[in-house]
Amino acid sequence: MIKSMTGYGKSQGQFADKGLSLEVKTLNGKYLDIHLKVPAIYKTREQEIRSLLGQQLKRGKVELIITINSLDKTSNYALNKGLMEKYYQELTDFAREQGTTVSGDLIPAILRLPDIVQQDEQTLDDEEWQEVSAAIRVAVEDCDAYREKEGRHLEDDLKLRIRNISALLKKIPDLDASRKENIKQKLLNALEKAREVAEPDPNRFEQELLYYLEKLDINEELVRLEQHLSYFNDTLEEPESAGKKLGFIAQEIGREINTIGSKANDAPIQKIVVQMKDELEKIKEQIMNVL
Repeated sequence: MIKSMTGYGKSQGQFADKGLSLEVKTLNGKYLDIHLKVPAIYKTREQEIRSLLGQQLKRGKVELIITINSLDKTSNYALNKGLMEKYYQELTDFAREQGTTVSGDLIPAILRLPDIVQQDEQTLDDEEWQEVSAAIRVAVEDCDAYREKEGRHLEDDLKLRIRNISALLKKIPDLDASRKENIKQKLLNALEKAREVAEPDPNRFEQELLYYLEKLDINEELVRLEQHLSYFNDTLEEPESAGKKLGFIAQEIGREINTIGSKANDAPIQKIVVQMKDELEKIKEQIMNVL
């Protein structure tokens, strides 16, 4: 079973006068890359939050967003009156020095200055953290379920591509038989021409012939390619998603396909090889998103 690295999960929680909304978003990536957008009160638990995310999501770009919605009608914000008075006095004095009067918009302008409106200091106790961590786990599980669902679509497509390569592979032996017959005929023709000049050494000719045929033989590559395709399918059925392993197998599949093409040096087989490469590229694109 494979999983996609693309996922989305959400959850909600509540503690005292706070309503919590959580979202977990994931994208493909080589390593685990976690980004947190959480209220300052939860920053003290950052390492624990990262651990909760990493334990199950394991790899890819992960973003956690936590939003607090106050359920209490009373605000936990207050005016910094001392600083506000200081700003007001300095602006009033400045206006007097400039020979002008203070505008009626001065108070709204002061309210927009830094540190005028302050939030009451908050602390995170163990009870609230238990509620937050439970909500994170629910969001992560929801995201992981999304990954599994997307993984099934990826698996179906990967199996289709492997079947396509396997079907193309089965066409090569017949083409290879024709290729060998053509090579044989070319060698015989070359031998006849050589005899017009001088009779070749039978032993030397046999050695050269064996070397030439061995160099062009693709049977081993065909067998290895079939084994790699089977191994790829077996890996798809493993309990744990193995995107990196599938990537390594795809590299081996590509190596055998390339060798078949270069050794065969035959137009009909080259056409099959091009079609195989096209299917393999689609496999590689999909694997990039496999966990």
